Amino acid sequence: MTNKDQKSTDEKTKGNQLSRYAYYSGLGFQMIAIIGVFTFIGYKIDEWQGNEKAVFTAILGLIGVCSSLYTVIKSVNKKKGE
Repeated sequence: MTNKDQKSTDEKTKGNQLSRYAYYSGLGFQMIAIIGVFTFIGYKIDEWQGNEKAVFTAILGLIGVCSSLYTVIKSVNKKKGE
């Protein structure tokens, strides 16, 4: 293997690692967004209902966590299948 071939292989590996890093970082931000939206909606419902305890915020926050985990697991399984 020549130096040129080695450099090409190293560049491909480095680009692949950067691509995976960007993909999984994006999934993290996607999780934050999903949980945040569900929690915000729950907060607004509690505010509208005049609840002293944040019941809807807690419930919708948990639903947001579950749905974000589902989305991430689905995306990771899809990515592995490629």
